Amino acid sequence: MNIHNEINSDIKFLAKSEIRLKILSELYDRPNSIHGLVKRTNINYSSVSSNISKLEQNNHIRKIKHKYHINPMTKIYFKTLIDFKNTVDIINDYNEFWDKHNLDQLSIDSIKNITDLKESTLVETTPIDIYKTHNTIKNELLQSMSIKAIFPYLHPDYPQIIESVLENNGKIELVIPKSIYSAIITQIDMKLRRESSKNGRLKIYPVNNDLKIYLTICDGSMSLGLFKNDDSFDQNRILVKKKKKSHKWAENLFKAIKEDVMK
Repeated sequence: MNIHNEINSDIKFLAKSEIRLKILSELYDRPNSIHGLVKRTNINYSSVSSNISKLEQNNHIRKIKHKYHINPMTKIYFKTLIDFKNTVDIINDYNEFWDKHNLDQLSIDSIKNITDLKESTLVETTPIDIYKTHNTIKNELLQSMSIKAIFPYLHPDYPQIIESVLENNGKIELVIPKSIYSAIITQIDMKLRRESSKNGRLKIYPVNNDLKIYLTICDGSMSLGLFKNDDSFDQNRILVKKKKKSHKWAENLFKAIKEDVMK
């Protein structure tokens, strides 16, 4: 049997049983005894004991002084399985957000770490609130002192939002199409704009490349919007998350896109 088949066999063995996965989840964080695992998992003794034996026979765990320890390679297998499960969950949970949308500007790292968006909120417009997505983002922007954003199109509110944040001594970094640069800049108070640019509180990167993604990174949240496959921006739904992991995910995506479009 070659190593590829061995890995496949190991992963199938682990994924085949929910009980084994629960046991490994407990052992992943700390060694434990059978009685301890029964208490932690709420699984009956015979089932835990039987699966512990199978895991031990297949060299996934080892017993040291009455406690079972997970083996290093099994830790890798287990983490891979959980990451895959979380990725599938994210795709399924937000299927309408991802399906039939352009994902080309998502970097390799952002796709690899897509599980950082777990437990995001999908904000969607409704017939009685057609501006729900825009107003959600607008409120986050106006309450922030530090903003990084990719604006692929011009909204009439953008210059006013930028001006308001700068007046409160906030910092803004934007990546925008060159085609909307003048329309945004000319609507911001000239003195404020010049002072903010001079002291580094306003940085704008106008690019020739097409931007097919919408991204905002505020003090406490990030929001992501996508274009449909027909090249129209989907104004009806955005993904919002208010967690440290997603903030870092968005920062890395912003940096990757900025570097890519400014080549």
